[in-house]
Amino acid sequence: MGILNATPDSFYGESRLTSLDLAIDTAGKMLENGASILDIGGQSTRPGAETISAEEEANRVLPIIEAVHKAFPQAILSVDTFYASVAKDAANLGAGIINDVSGGEDPEMFKLVGELGLPYVLMHRPGSAKEMQKLAVYEDVILDIGNYFSQKIAELKSYQIKDIMLDPGFGFGKTLVQNYKLLAGLNQFKIFELPLLVGVSRKKMIQQIIHGNAQSSLNGTTAVHMAALLAGAKMLRVHDVKAAKECVDIYLAIEQQIS
Repeated sequence: MGILNATPDSFYGESRLTSLDLAIDTAGKMLENGASILDIGGQSTRPGAETISAEEEANRVLPIIEAVHKAFPQAILSVDTFYASVAKDAANLGAGIINDVSGGEDPEMFKLVGELGLPYVLMHRPGSAKEMQKLAVYEDVILDIGNYFSQKIAELKSYQIKDIMLDPGFGFGKTLVQNYKLLAGLNQFKIFELPLLVGVSRKKMIQQIIHGNAQSSLNGTTAVHMAALLAGAKMLRVHDVKAAKECVDIYLAIEQQIS
């Protein structure tokens, strides 16, 4: 899943799209490099980020979704939003997946997704971007997130939503230790028998270990990607599609020999 970033204050500056032409060019390169899905978002969800309105988010993402869908009509597009109104407009313009970091914070979201009949990415995040790091308190990070998923999956199914992907939310309301406990125990989420999405690309959990920054974190990202794949991840949400695709190809070669 390649990240198309319409957020001017994203933590990784090199991923920011500043024009529709750049968005189309970046989308084309990602697809050439092996992206299965393009995830388009316009809201920074890094710890401490200010939340923008649905209107402002729509102004950022909808033109990109429309332009990319027109340029690459066969591409699968995902909209990264926690606003039901943005999700609805994005779907009308060609988005085929709703990627919601809030886990249905908008009371209209689950109902809408059920009506649209679209796949939904359910992510774990305790509270908003501004407050989530203060809420990084768990008795057992794996068990607590598992309980969260169990409750939310039941709720989603009550709205006839069957195509669900789980995202444990690396970096969202988790300390460094909790992020790596989550990575080490990722295979326990197989109990849900739902595909698992992992989004760790160039995040602080990698920067802190390698004593680097977002720009220097590609190699560390690839290492975490392999660990996630070996633990059962089925989708990687990434800035660097070519490197991630190579990682997936090597993982599949290993998996073929094991099976």
